[in-house]
Amino acid sequence: MKDIADSYVTEDGRTIGKVLMDMKNITLRFGGVEAIKDISFDIREGEIRAIIGPNGAGKSSMLNVISGFYNPQVGEVWFRGEKRPPMKPYQVARQGIARTFQNIALFEGMSVLDNVMTGRLRQMQTGMFAQALWWGKAQREETENREAVEKIIDFLEIQAIRKTPVGRLPYGLKKRVELARALAAEPELLLLDEPMAGMNVEEKEDMSRYILDVNDEFGTTVALIEHDMGVVMDLSDRVVVMDYGRKIGDGTPDEVRGNQDVIDAYLGVQHD
Repeated sequence: MKDIADSYVTEDGRTIGKVLMDMKNITLRFGGVEAIKDISFDIREGEIRAIIGPNGAGKSSMLNVISGFYNPQVGEVWFRGEKRPPMKPYQVARQGIARTFQNIALFEGMSVLDNVMTGRLRQMQTGMFAQALWWGKAQREETENREAVEKIIDFLEIQAIRKTPVGRLPYGLKKRVELARALAAEPELLLLDEPMAGMNVEEKEDMSRYILDVNDEFGTTVALIEHDMGVVMDLSDRVVVMDYGRKIGDGTPDEVRGNQDVIDAYLGVQHD
């Protein structure tokens, strides 16, 4: 990458903006166990940033720190140039950060449309009583939010299942519905925890295309955890590598691919 003031130009010519989130010297402990050990890295506006590493490396713990599920004992989280105090997940969501989960977390008995609508709660201003009456401002607000959700459903090509209960859907479609719900929140930063896990080749190709389109068409910054190295190297602008809670690599896909520490710990020892 070539450094241009507060932005970067990637190897394929895309421009990445200034630092959106900066994780400074993060340490997270559970009792006497350090899940994350003094890790620093940033996420820049408009990029796809991958976090990789073997099982137990601390990747999901780091995503949970970013999304407010965990607050680190040591270190600072900076967002949009301001130090973030300890926050609850709903407060982090209000900042413009949305996520999907490693284990799908949807409302199985609700339709696809209703599940995606729950992602619009942050945009709804009227109270529960007004919404129950469905009159005036509440009616207009729901109509506007429904229109926004329908656009996302069209974008992810799930129109045919919009009224289907989520519990009846195959795994790959559930993953897509969870992505739709996260996008419904109109996040500035989208966190994806193993979005390709359990998918076949065709489903991975579809999900990869949607992630690229979200980044390109919506301008959404993406940070993702993924074990499929083919997907990581194809999608990502930059990659940070963790192992046993430590950072052992950080750079472009090519730089990480050639890092001997990363090869030994995760990608496999090279033999002549």
